[in-house]
Amino acid sequence: MRRLLWQALRRPVTLPRPAASESALAELAESVDLAAKRRLGRSLSIRQVDAGSCNGCELEIHALNNAVYDLERYGVRFVASPRHADVLLVTGPVTTAMREALERTWTATPEPKWVVAAGDCAAGGGLFADSYAVAGGVADVVPVDLHIGGCPPTPTQLLRGLLALLEATPDNVRTRK
Repeated sequence: MRRLLWQALRRPVTLPRPAASESALAELAESVDLAAKRRLGRSLSIRQVDAGSCNGCELEIHALNNAVYDLERYGVRFVASPRHADVLLVTGPVTTAMREALERTWTATPEPKWVVAAGDCAAGGGLFADSYAVAGGVADVVPVDLHIGGCPPTPTQLLRGLLALLEATPDNVRTRK
């Protein structure tokens, strides 16, 4: 028994790093930075809002800043205040407890602003859609410019979604009425 335990402990206990193509990832991140500078005249600032998720999407979003992806080296950064943000990256179904907070965050974000609903739950409530505590998907509470599907979406899917958002025609820029 002791020998089996030692053999089990000698094997790696973590999974190997995902096989991401460094050059393809760098090209994608540079494209996001160039598109942001072309559209905004500066780098892209993102405010992430957890409207009631299971934190699966947050783990993938946090991966954008880890040593593998290191998105900040390309100028894309996450900010603590919606007043400094260009994009609200919203995850999870909107719970009734978070509804007002999401609306206030959207109101506090200056124009031009975009709302990205990340993950299947943000699109329509996902598994939690019929719950008494869920107000619905993000689009049921604030206007959404882009949905990024997945449960959870990978960092590469998130980058591709941000690039698609920035490369959209200028007519899609939402202005406050």
